[in-house]
Amino acid sequence: MKYATEARATELPLFQAAGAVSLVYDLQTFKWKDRRTGISQTEVRLANGRFLAVETLLNEFWTNRQRQADRLHEISYRACFKPQLPRFFIERLTRLGDVVYDPFMGRGTTPLEAALLGRVPFGNDINPLCRFLLEPRLNPPPPAQVAGRLDQIDFQTLTGPEETVECQVTTEDLLVFYHPDTLREIRALRGYLLRREKSGELDSIDRWIRMVALNRLSGHSPGFFSVYTLPPNQAVSVKAQRRINERRQQIPPRRQVPELILSKSQTLLSDCDAHRRQMLCRIAIRSRLLTKPAWTTPEIRAGSVDLVVTSPPFLDVVNYAGDNWLRCWFCGIDPASVDLTVPKAPGAWREAMTATFRELARVLKPGGHIAFEVGEVLKGKLKLEEIVLLCGVEAGLEPLLVMINSQTFTKTANCWGVDNNDKGTNTNRIVLFQKLR
Repeated sequence: MKYATEARATELPLFQAAGAVSLVYDLQTFKWKDRRTGISQTEVRLANGRFLAVETLLNEFWTNRQRQADRLHEISYRACFKPQLPRFFIERLTRLGDVVYDPFMGRGTTPLEAALLGRVPFGNDINPLCRFLLEPRLNPPPPAQVAGRLDQIDFQTLTGPEETVECQVTTEDLLVFYHPDTLREIRALRGYLLRREKSGELDSIDRWIRMVALNRLSGHSPGFFSVYTLPPNQAVSVKAQRRINERRQQIPPRRQVPELILSKSQTLLSDCDAHRRQMLCRIAIRSRLLTKPAWTTPEIRAGSVDLVVTSPPFLDVVNYAGDNWLRCWFCGIDPASVDLTVPKAPGAWREAMTATFRELARVLKPGGHIAFEVGEVLKGKLKLEEIVLLCGVEAGLEPLLVMINSQTFTKTANCWGVDNNDKGTNTNRIVLFQKLR
């Protein structure tokens, strides 16, 4: 990094790792529709009063060499990024067999993409649902095995644990979303899975079925168990769903639960031939998936990670607990028991992220990198990348660049081969760090 001796920094930082040199050069010389990459500086004031200047690259980074994402990624989770984002860094900054880690893994986009690229996936999230969403996709079963298991499950009889007081979900609540016959099948499946889990009989096929069911609980098309509601990355409240039903004058239609699970499974597994399945299973043996706070992961050995690609929670912008109440009910989890890290103020967010960066610096190998993605917050009035730079420097990491994709987009910018310019945040910002020693 370069520091200014006067009030402002005047020199751009040097890039010391071969992978970073290649990446930075690619971005600096990139041109999209005659628009060259803009090169500037992001400057932050350190605790000692000196200014830190980091090269900042601005463009719509699109390339037609980006392939379509694997169908295994096609499950929903709130505030997730597209797989092209971690792929961009994994391909440029790691080799086959390297360890790629996401401490805020969400639906598991980074670990899954790492596994598909022959890297060893490490993942962590304090939300226990995240492991349920990722683990089965690292060990995917053949569709025939899914069909066979669905045929064996009694979808008419409740055989598992009764509702728990902690979940506080009533039949009346659920009938706002589901036809009575559909709800009977959902509850029967839920009971079967909870009973199998309690007895230690839950196997990889059961886990796959649970994962798919979690992603079919609610949505806005006939492919979901529910009546029309919000997109499947979030579950509205019972009160809000009643308003939706009244406004649309709708009642929950009959859905066939096993048929929808099988149909979605066939879609998810359509890219997964025997060779890919065997490759994923071999890699899954070396994977490590945790349910911990991101700043304390002693299960991960120091100096064992080659690359971190992650996106943290943003200043209470997303109500993760509220979005997942229906999934928690299905899995028998009390949402109040999940201590999600969603700071409400910049100071608290910085403190939490600095602690996380210290832990990432511990687990990262010398020469390893961290690609830390933050979206735009408060309509651009608060630039989280500036806070991220301070957090990383305080943890002893070397900031290499800030990459900004300037585009209006929903989840991920055109930068990654995605063209979904509906609404949402205005920029996708990635701060790249390196551990020098």
